[in-house]
Amino acid sequence: MSNIDFIFEEKAADIGNFLVGRLLPFRQKRNIGPFVFIDHMGPKQMTADENLDVAPHPHIGLSTLTFLFDGAVTHKDSLGNDIVIKPGAVNWMTAGKGVVHSERTPDYLRTVDKTMHGLQIWIALPKHLENMEPNFVHIEANDLPAWKEGAADFKLIAGEFEDKKSGVPVYSKLYMIEIKAHEDMTINLHDRLYGESGLYILEGQVLTKESAFGAKQILITKDAHLCTFDIKAGSTIYLFGGEPFPEERFIYWNFVSSSREVIEEAKLKWQAQEFPKVPGETEFVPLPVDSFKRS
Repeated sequence: MSNIDFIFEEKAADIGNFLVGRLLPFRQKRNIGPFVFIDHMGPKQMTADENLDVAPHPHIGLSTLTFLFDGAVTHKDSLGNDIVIKPGAVNWMTAGKGVVHSERTPDYLRTVDKTMHGLQIWIALPKHLENMEPNFVHIEANDLPAWKEGAADFKLIAGEFEDKKSGVPVYSKLYMIEIKAHEDMTINLHDRLYGESGLYILEGQVLTKESAFGAKQILITKDAHLCTFDIKAGSTIYLFGGEPFPEERFIYWNFVSSSREVIEEAKLKWQAQEFPKVPGETEFVPLPVDSFKRS
């Protein structure tokens, strides 16, 4: 993987009562293919009186992907879905013209010690689908395509890779692949990836001829077609990327769009509480004054 363009470390960010490591965006790199936002949650050891409680909040113009390594989260949304996601499964929520959801520690874990660890990812929608009807899909861990290459286990979490296709219903050409190495080896993906590509090291070490890279680093390739690297035994990495969109994407808080005007409309709509409600929820996260944004 000698064609590395950028190397980034996780940067800390707060989401309510939870500290995360932000992987994307960076000032130098705002998106990787259609991926516009990636947070690494935890690992956090939580006591019996500590719980994840993210009150209802809105999204537009994107799909969210939740993937846990440890712990569990109850997802409730304005479509009426109420489901607990556990490690290895995928929650895929497409906001389109607008959806609201909450994320909380499940009832059965709220009074015991627990661990929270996972990834939360935003994938922008193609321009012609930004205003589509929202939907939600849950895919169990055993339903994701998995295979071996030498001493490595591969899993296709979302998108397409060669002749394999995840059951997650994506809306553009993309991939998110988990690789777990059981011995020191070379991973050769030469001419097997497409578009833009990033590599996140969850644990272990990735090596090139020039350098060694460790946990919590993200590497961005200059050319996904030339992606080849060495990996140490016990490492777990995530490859993600795909074809970028021709239009720029703007982000304000939880809103993603190719139009600044659409984002302004969404802000006013949330302030007026005109988004659909999450059944059984009465709280909501107010629109931040100083929100992460791109303009």
